[in-house]
Amino acid sequence: MKHLIDNINKSFESRVRLGVMSSLMVNESIDFLTLKTLLEVTDGNLASHISALEAEGFLIVKKEFVGKKTKTSYTATKFGKQAFMSHLKALEDLIKSQK
Repeated sequence: MKHLIDNINKSFESRVRLGVMSSLMVNESIDFLTLKTLLEVTDGNLASHISALEAEGFLIVKKEFVGKKTKTSYTATKFGKQAFMSHLKALEDLIKSQK
């Protein structure tokens, strides 16, 4: 028998990573400054979590110039969306099992 927590994805345990992926589930893409403001985190903290999610293949980083400034934005990959939905389902199943 599988344990209820086996399907909880450790990659999404951090509140910052959970926030990043939640934002990307409802937005086609989102930029660094918006995420930083929304999640109320430092540049370095957000950057390290973004790097971890990118290394897992959960999101794509896009850098472009807008005028003379660099704009970095993020988009969830199909794999990332599927992994996040599986994580949410595992959490939901865990909660339902407690009734």
